Order: sequence, then structure tokens, then C-alpha cells
Amino acid sequence: MNWAKFSGSLASVNRRLCFLCVVLSLNLADFAKSFTPNYQPSRTEKKKMPNILMNKLGLRTPIVQAPMAGASNADFVVAACQAGALGSLGAGMMSPDAIADEIAKIKAQTKQAFAVNLMVLDDEQTSKLAGEMPEWLAKKYAELGITPTLDEKPAHDFKAQFAAVLDNPAPVVSFTFGIIDKNAVQALKDKGCIIIGTANYVDEVLAWQAVGADAVVVQGAQAGGHQGGWLHEADEKLDTLTLVEQAKAASDIPLIAAGGIATAEQVAAALAAGADLVAVGTAFLTTHESVISTAWQERLLAASGADTQFTRLFSGKVARGITNDFLREFAQFDGLSSHSEVRSYPTQNAMTKALRAYAGKAADSELMSLWAGTAVAHCQRESIAHLVARLCADLPA
Repeated sequence: MNWAKFSGSLASVNRRLCFLCVVLSLNLADFAKSFTPNYQPSRTEKKKMPNILMNKLGLRTPIVQAPMAGASNADFVVAACQAGALGSLGAGMMSPDAIADEIAKIKAQTKQAFAVNLMVLDDEQTSKLAGEMPEWLAKKYAELGITPTLDEKPAHDFKAQFAAVLDNPAPVVSFTFGIIDKNAVQALKDKGCIIIGTANYVDEVLAWQAVGADAVVVQGAQAGGHQGGWLHEADEKLDTLTLVEQAKAASDIPLIAAGGIATAEQVAAALAAGADLVAVGTAFLTTHESVISTAWQERLLAASGADTQFTRLFSGKVARGITNDFLREFAQFDGLSSHSEVRSYPTQNAMTKALRAYAGKAADSELMSLWAGTAVAHCQRESIAHLVARLCADLPA
């Protein structure tokens, strides 16, 4: 027997056994951790965890450019996509033809994933006005010398908008103001779409999970613009991190945090609370690529979170914006609860359309709906690429 050769083989076997033991001990340690009560992974372990939703969308960053109806177009969405975010087209107030055109423009400019957002409204809401114009609003028009012309229908037909998206599918289709059924979800999935809902409360998150959505935007009280849920509209709103934590504990669906997020620290906090992605809206409105008016941008750049409030006066649905003379003048009709002197959405929105158009032409921000979230003080003059980069500055490479 060649004892030297035998000893060498034995040593090799011993080395392999030692390596196997180390691997097994590491895996068993990780396995044990998963059963440890209140176990929280370390920063290093979190860094290794795959973000399934981010990977599914093919994103370079966990940032979603929030869909803002009236404040986004194809070029704006493409710029967000090119910066590594999920660009989103706020299409809720667009005609079906306009939606198809904007989707085509986006597809012509980028291969990246992007979202199209629709407002879920029923036929009764969109087909006729819900009452006469409030007396206080009519008097305001007379004071300004404006003769408003109301459209026969207060909003575009949701079914026709939905059909336009089915015929011209986007990689992601998101919804606000309501929920669609399982059949509608499946119809979009059959076209290869990823479906994202919007919720302000945990029961809305669970409702979207039940119909088969792929993710839910959990929108906290700090968010600018309209609250996107459809239940408990008059109830007190939850702050973003609390909502994320509650939704994470109650559901299995991926979550996108939204509301009061405009810095790298706020992005990191939302992800640490359990969000898979983070939606940012207000901070995009003062970028070089922004499509909103100069007057609105100037008010954003001068405001702080304390300058914002919830209001129903412009649209009939709860939304957060910068306080101005219009909101102060008619504050007696405002609040989280609906008022008999304020029509429901979308009728009230249709009735203030002429006022907002007048304000835009006159650059009068005291009559504008200055939608803004509580993180408005962090708005800067910057490119979308710079904004996305600074939002991700505190994230692991």
C-alpha cells in the first residue's frame, strides 16, 4: 500500500468534510433565525435579499414616479424610466384616444417598464352631473366675470378608458379611486400586464390582494394630491410608515409606500418598514422635465409641509394641497367629511374646471389646485435623473 498517497487522500476528504460542516452550520443558523421571535435581519443580510417586485419590473432603483393626472405626459414618464424609476402616466382624466396615443409615444421612446394609471369610476359618476352648481361657487364665478361652460358628462367613461388600455397594453396598469374585479384583473394579465392597486387602509390592501393584484400602493396621509382609496374617506388618515407596517403584517402582497417621501432618508425608512418600492410624487413636480405651470412650481419651491392641507373644494374628493386664498375663503364648506355644499367627485371637479383654467391663464396661484405632499420643502430645481439618484443615495449598492 502507498501510505503517502493514502494519507494525502484522507487529508483531502477531511478538508471537504470541514467545508461541508461550515456550510451546514451557516445554513442551519439562518434556518434557526427564521424561527426566532421578532427576528430582524441585519443590514448586511437585507442587502442580500432580492427585491422580487423590483426584479419583476426590471428596475434599477426602487423608485416609482407617482402617477399624477394632469401633471404627466409621455416625455415626463420616459425621463423617469431612463433615470431608473418606474415612470407612470396619470391617465385618469384622458380620453381613450389620448391614452392610446400617450402609450404609443412612451413605447416608441423606451423599452423600460412603465405604468398607466386609471381612476375607477362607475357609470353613474361619469355619465351625469350630481346636482346643481353650489351657490358659493356660482357667486365666485360671477365675481371673477367668468361664465363657466359645463361638459354634459363630468368625466371620461372608465370602461372606455379600460378598453383603450386592453387594446394598447402597458407593462403595468395601476388603479386609484376604486377597485376592479377578478375578471378585469385577469383580462389585463392575459395581455402581460402587472396590476397595481391603491389603498389608504389595510382592508383596501386585502381587497386588492383578493382580486389578484400584483402589488398595492399604500398611500399615507402625507401624500399630495388625491387620496386614492375608496373606503372610509371621511376617517382620519394613517401616516405612511404606520400604514406600511400594518399592511405588511396583515397581507402577503408586495407594497409600494407613498406619501411624504422626498429624501434618501425617507426612502430608506419606507423600505425598512416593509415596502418593496417607494412612490414619489411632489418632488418630481419641480424637476426640469415637469409639465406643470411655473406659478405652481414657484409655490412648491416656497412651501413647507405646514402649508398643506386636505380639501374637497376643488374636486369633491379628499386631496392634499397648498393652502391658498380659495381654500381659506370657502373653508366653512371644507373638511374630510363631505359637505352638502360641495358636490361629489367627479362633478365638483368638473364644476371647478373653468376656475382652474382661468387661474392657469392668469398665473393666479391663489385660485389653483396646488397639489403637494408634506415633504414639499424638499422640492428642488433639478433633473429627474438627479432626483432619482439622490433618493437612492442611502441605499446599499
